[in-house]
Amino acid sequence: MPPRWLRRVVLAPIYLGVILAVLATMPVWLLIAAAVAPFGSGRLRALRVTWMLAVYLLLEAVALIVLFGLWVGSGFGWKLRGPRLQRIHYVLTGRFLRVLYGQARWALGVKVAVVGTDPDVAAPGRPELVFCRHAGPGDSFLLIHALVNWFDREPRIVLKDTLQWDPVIDVMLNRLPNQFLTAGGGDPSHVARLATGLDDNDVLVLFPEGGNFTPTRRERAIQRLRDLGLHAMAERAARMRHVLAPRPGGTLAALDAAPEAGVIWVAHTGLDKLLTVADLWRHLPLDLTITMRWWSVDAADVPAGHEQRVDWLYDWWARIDAWIDQHGPS
Repeated sequence: MPPRWLRRVVLAPIYLGVILAVLATMPVWLLIAAAVAPFGSGRLRALRVTWMLAVYLLLEAVALIVLFGLWVGSGFGWKLRGPRLQRIHYVLTGRFLRVLYGQARWALGVKVAVVGTDPDVAAPGRPELVFCRHAGPGDSFLLIHALVNWFDREPRIVLKDTLQWDPVIDVMLNRLPNQFLTAGGGDPSHVARLATGLDDNDVLVLFPEGGNFTPTRRERAIQRLRDLGLHAMAERAARMRHVLAPRPGGTLAALDAAPEAGVIWVAHTGLDKLLTVADLWRHLPLDLTITMRWWSVDAADVPAGHEQRVDWLYDWWARIDAWIDQHGPS
């Protein structure tokens, strides 16, 4: 990644200028997409995609301008880490995701249903560690939307550093307590620092698989375990058909750093077929309900000891795999 100063001073203004230029011509593209719609499949795919692109770019432009204003208003960054401005940034994140989700429901036919644990009911006033499977486009956005807008939680997220190429993600999430890691997971101590000091409405969000599920990545993860001589773990991973073998490092670091936090495991299904851009295009409009299944575990029920926790992680991942097998698309 380019250094932060270069991303802020050079790349972000260029990106904003490009967005504004594209938005200026967007009415033309929308008219073209509407004009060609009668000659397509009848699903208005081009119009739906063009509309969602216009919405996303408009949100990005507004967010960048607001974020710049907050930076100036904070004394050119002096008070950005204060509790008041931190809360403002969480509210801004929630509104960004709320609008994006509302438009996705309208234009793409995407809905989310949460089944199981409600963190505000099961564990009011308690910090949580949220461990979620990673599969399909936009699943992380939907999870954070649920946590921020439905459960009024303030997430601390472990993300891939390449997401910082998006200036809004880069600026917004680097102002909040989040952690960007390089491919391969990075140093678990970064996760430990992020999980330290969680308060009553904080949640740490981690995707233990380290990447989006694909069949190729599943085979690669199993082979990696075999190459490391972890044959028992490789066999357990091979029996799981819908998830990648979880990487214990970050999960164990979070559990060690936040012993007072409860644990929420999250499975979801509905996006499983959408492995490529071609899959996404073929299924538009999606007209699907993404079901998220949440399970809550009290902090007192988390096993002690390294090996016991690794087994516990694999047990839960097998349970998530079984749930997906039962509730996922055929």
